[in-house]
Amino acid sequence: MSAEGKKALIALEDGTVFEGRAFAGAGEVFGELVFNTSMTGYQEILTDPSYHGQIVTLTYPLIGNYGVNPEDEESARPQAAGLIVGECSRIASNFRHAGTLPQYLVKHHILGVDHVDTRAITLHIRALGAMKCVMSTADPDPASLVQKAKDSPGLVGRDLATAVSTPQRFTWTEAGRGFGAPASAAPARFRVAALDCGLKTNQLRMLVQRGGALEVFPAASTADEILGTKPDGFFISNGPGDPAGVPQIVRTVKDVIATGLPTFGICFGHQLLGQAFGGRTYKLKFGHRGANQPVMDLTTRKVEITSQNHGFAVDLASLPDDVETTHINLNDQTSEGLRHKRLPVFSVQYHPEAAPGPHDAAYLFDRFIALMEQQPRP
Repeated sequence: MSAEGKKALIALEDGTVFEGRAFAGAGEVFGELVFNTSMTGYQEILTDPSYHGQIVTLTYPLIGNYGVNPEDEESARPQAAGLIVGECSRIASNFRHAGTLPQYLVKHHILGVDHVDTRAITLHIRALGAMKCVMSTADPDPASLVQKAKDSPGLVGRDLATAVSTPQRFTWTEAGRGFGAPASAAPARFRVAALDCGLKTNQLRMLVQRGGALEVFPAASTADEILGTKPDGFFISNGPGDPAGVPQIVRTVKDVIATGLPTFGICFGHQLLGQAFGGRTYKLKFGHRGANQPVMDLTTRKVEITSQNHGFAVDLASLPDDVETTHINLNDQTSEGLRHKRLPVFSVQYHPEAAPGPHDAAYLFDRFIALMEQQPRP
């Protein structure tokens, strides 16, 4: 059902209410209200499983001008609970487009709202932090919606990774057209077990491009199930929700890395490894979401411009002495990379596989391959 042009209200748990119009979809959705500063890549953002349970505000003023297409999806469907933009483009103009953004949202029953002051939303969240929200075309009563927002569950303590993970194990062989793709995929040289906590398609493609033969496991898999395939490496994906809410996945990660298997974690995977090392995680005030976050590699002192999407972070002070901090965020000095000093295990908080970019950190996939090359093989 569509309610295009119908009034929509956006109510926050602190009592703030914004008004807009529905440009796609109808009804009422709940989620944590967050913002993303990327200028392009709205389809990749919408289909990133890390946004499960969140209502995304895009700060760039005009969204939808290049349409949508199947090649740019990072998962099988949009994962965000809802979308808020300043203005949705009335036309889609790009030689690759296979449909418009409103059509795409209606098809997948996602509520999209525009004609909203997205600058005001962004400033509000930056000042007070990400908060629970309800967005509705069905209930015209602001007070009622604010109470619904207060009563909604939020993200803290919730296991959302299992909800977006694959229900069953599968093999991935597609190299795709992702950034840095060679003319043909490298021959499969390494068996990689990928733990799906909400992974993005381009992560799999970039590993296949470098010679990985990928077996993808559900988030609920045990260490015995993963190690039973005799992998050469272990990859832990990004994902949504609170990393402290999935102790069962942390146990699996801890048991796998204890064997000395080369391991690479991204985003949620970074947070899981932080806990498996003995550290803690905590919720950020408004998180890091965008394509221009500056991160310093403490080894080389080089600064990378990175794509990020996370609302939790690893507490650096909680990490043991045998874990080294390799990268930090230059905006707020939070954890962006870890390396174990004895085990062949490393992770980053940002997204080196980011599509459409930036691509400063794509070398990290080569580092993972190099780790597997250095290990003795049966």
